Amino acid sequence: MNGSRKLPNILVTGTPGTGKSTLAEEIANSANLKYINIGIVAKENDLFCGYDEELDSKILDEDGVIDVLESEMCNGGNVVDYHSSEFFPERWFDIVFVLRTDNTVLYTRLEKRGYSAKKIQNNVQCEIFQTILDESKAAYKDEIVHEIPSNTPEDMQNNLDQIMSWLQQWAANT
Repeated sequence: MNGSRKLPNILVTGTPGTGKSTLAEEIANSANLKYINIGIVAKENDLFCGYDEELDSKILDEDGVIDVLESEMCNGGNVVDYHSSEFFPERWFDIVFVLRTDNTVLYTRLEKRGYSAKKIQNNVQCEIFQTILDESKAAYKDEIVHEIPSNTPEDMQNNLDQIMSWLQQWAANT
């Protein structure tokens, strides 16, 4: 934990479709923290450095995102929502939650979003191979990375309860 901040920074990450945005917004609202969706930050600040035709998506300017958010992250009190984690500075986060979703549930969620078959396949494979979890474990200390299930509304509520308990503990220890 970063003892110099009065409020923690939380990263909520996982494969697209695992419920990151929903959970991150709930955490921010429940704990009176600032919600930061990296996709929105990138759009608002035009932080893209190309386009990936195969994945049908813009390529994020990671250095630009870091530059835009650095001072805000140093102040603490943020819940960051993004499907990747390894490019963020390790010092930014006090805890990282990696959402995991059963492949059949994930497939249905992505299909409902209108993702192409190839994009669905890529994201389901990412989940099968626990790519985001492995990235997070490689980028941050083991003790701050937590894998949590995100298949049902009950999972979402349990995750929110668990994170709110962690926040109370964090506040008690600072």
